[in-house]
Amino acid sequence: MIDLEGVSKSFAQDRDQVPALRDVSLSVAEGEFYVLLGASGCGKTTTLRIVAGLERPDTGTVSIDGRQVSGHAPPVWVGPEERPQAMVFQSYALWPHMTIRQNIAFPLRRGVRRPDRAEAAARVEEALEMFRLTEQADRKVTQLSGGQQQRVALARALALRPKVLLMDEPLSNLDARLRMDLRIELKELSRRTGITCLLVTHDQEEAMMLADRVGIMQGGGIVQEGPPHELYNAPATEFVANFLDHMNLVRAASVVSSDAHGLEVTAGGRHLRTGPGDHAVGTALTLGIRPDDIVFDLGDGTGTEPNQVTGTPLDHHYVGGHFLHRVQTPLGLLTVRSPTGPDAFTSGTVRLRLPAEKLITMAPPAGA
Repeated sequence: MIDLEGVSKSFAQDRDQVPALRDVSLSVAEGEFYVLLGASGCGKTTTLRIVAGLERPDTGTVSIDGRQVSGHAPPVWVGPEERPQAMVFQSYALWPHMTIRQNIAFPLRRGVRRPDRAEAAARVEEALEMFRLTEQADRKVTQLSGGQQQRVALARALALRPKVLLMDEPLSNLDARLRMDLRIELKELSRRTGITCLLVTHDQEEAMMLADRVGIMQGGGIVQEGPPHELYNAPATEFVANFLDHMNLVRAASVVSSDAHGLEVTAGGRHLRTGPGDHAVGTALTLGIRPDDIVFDLGDGTGTEPNQVTGTPLDHHYVGGHFLHRVQTPLGLLTVRSPTGPDAFTSGTVRLRLPAEKLITMAPPAGA
């Protein structure tokens, strides 16, 4: 439904051209919910605006629903109003002097894709009902909460019955509870309507919750994409691992042996087993393990058993239902997220177990 091939874009800054996108290619299938995730300045909003037709790329092609809408050889340009899409902005972009009903109806009566009057009225009522706004339909949007205003913006977009829904951080202005409620609604809406969605966000939890696939952007390019669980469990780089959630990193590891069951590596003077991998003996690696996956070993032991390490607790932080413990070990400083409280530690040292199947192997960063 959405295809970008080799798209690049630079912006003028002083006397220089600063690249915002570098040869970006992506494909979003019909009915898919695709999320571009990245920090500020990574190029995700520029990508969205190019799909929407609000920016012209310097190179590459853009196609929507099998039709090329932007290209250079030969020159092709289809304006945003003629693309089969609707867009929801971070700022909602509602008309403050209008009611909810009038905001939803306006693009149907004044836009390029105008249905007849009866069809437009039916679509407005359908959108009001879909977002539970019927009883408030004649209120001015300035009288609404942020969550209600965002529902109006979504209702207005979907009343156009677009093939593609584009969203630029649509929930970032809402408080945490409201964001969670609207994420659930948005996911259910995409499933119910079958609409193709492309959303950009810097919120990792939002991306993981909403997306069928996530594209993680860094420095103007997509560095890894895939289903959320695959990215979380098998990040390709340290950047991806840490961006999705905190990852304990053990650097300067080296592969000692490999068999069908996994790898044996050395790190910090310790031998560790990991899950299966295709790294050759002698390969330098970075190991990663999530704080939730490290286990306190409170039984008998010496700390020299396979994948067990002894450490010194530095501090403990209660974060609602569990504790974050920071432990200094021969592998470095490790953060452990566990329901086990500090009262369980009766001495100045603790033993940690790093399950082999939870240890992730990654290539070290360039130059490391």
